[in-house]
Amino acid sequence: VLNGKKVINLSSNNYLAFANHPRLKNAAIAAIEKYGAGAGAVRTIVGNMAIHEELEELLAEFKREEAAFIYQSGFNCNMGTIQAITERGDLILSDELNHASIIDGVRLSRADRKIYKHADPNHLEDVLKTERDKYDNVLIITDGVFSMDGDIAPLPEIVELAEKYGALTYVDDAHGSGVLGESGRGTVDHFGLQGRVDFTMGTLSKAIGVVGGYVAGSNTMYEWLNHRARPVLFSTTLPPSAAGSIIEALKMLMESTEYTDKLWANANYFKEKLGTLGFNTGNSQTPITPVIIGDEAKTMEFSRRLLDKGVFVSGIVFPTVPLGTGRVRCMVTAGHTKEQLAEAVRIFELVGREMDIL
Repeated sequence: VLNGKKVINLSSNNYLAFANHPRLKNAAIAAIEKYGAGAGAVRTIVGNMAIHEELEELLAEFKREEAAFIYQSGFNCNMGTIQAITERGDLILSDELNHASIIDGVRLSRADRKIYKHADPNHLEDVLKTERDKYDNVLIITDGVFSMDGDIAPLPEIVELAEKYGALTYVDDAHGSGVLGESGRGTVDHFGLQGRVDFTMGTLSKAIGVVGGYVAGSNTMYEWLNHRARPVLFSTTLPPSAAGSIIEALKMLMESTEYTDKLWANANYFKEKLGTLGFNTGNSQTPITPVIIGDEAKTMEFSRRLLDKGVFVSGIVFPTVPLGTGRVRCMVTAGHTKEQLAEAVRIFELVGREMDIL
């Protein structure tokens, strides 16, 4: 319900419809009853609770890694981790479309940085050939799934280059965790690259439906971050309610593939219907479905007319995306019914024809 009007929501990152799931709500209540409303301090003082350790152990099991280290948000996770594992005199190679939190983490690290063309292993190798021997430590960072276009990073090629040139790899899997791989284990699992990626970051606010972030990797990584990750050292940790809900969400994913199966069935249905009508959905390989309009003003008008007719989907224009590539970004979830998606397609077609987009 938006401003008192019932609409079909195609703008939420709540991929698996976990945010309002009764099991998560009950788990949050139980955690509050047992541990209280807040942690009361940073983890390194007295804020560490058994439920936080349980969460990290379950995350590590889910991601099939030695350890997982939690943060208060995904943004904090990228900023804090990148800053902690690199420093002045290192080199970071970053995809040109990486998330803002990666960009900020790179800036805070004070490491040298080079930007490689989006999802282009050939350009990445050109940069490695030119720059690798100048540095002792090189870190390659990429999103697993890119949030504006829904495309997947060419991770096998990136990992092969990292191994060839002796670089470390860091994958921001905010939009891949809970979506790709077995029961949503993420982009690394999707490509069968377990044990070959050094740092896998994920968010706990999108598919998981709660709040927070984490990075999965080695036990050595965990100990290093526990002494160097500034957002964790100087800010109170996740409340017990959030930790409890996240644990329940992970258990649900590990029990069954029904949630990810429903997500993909809905996403494929919606994407196929829009494509058949003639909408430009770009190169999306995931449930993120951009409908690219182009002109910025026309994009925002398209979004407004969709809302008038009962579909809430945000217009995204420059500078968030390149000039002339304005789009409405549709986020299909496991919580949508086929009837809702069919109605959304009908309204898309109606507005598209009204505006001479189709």
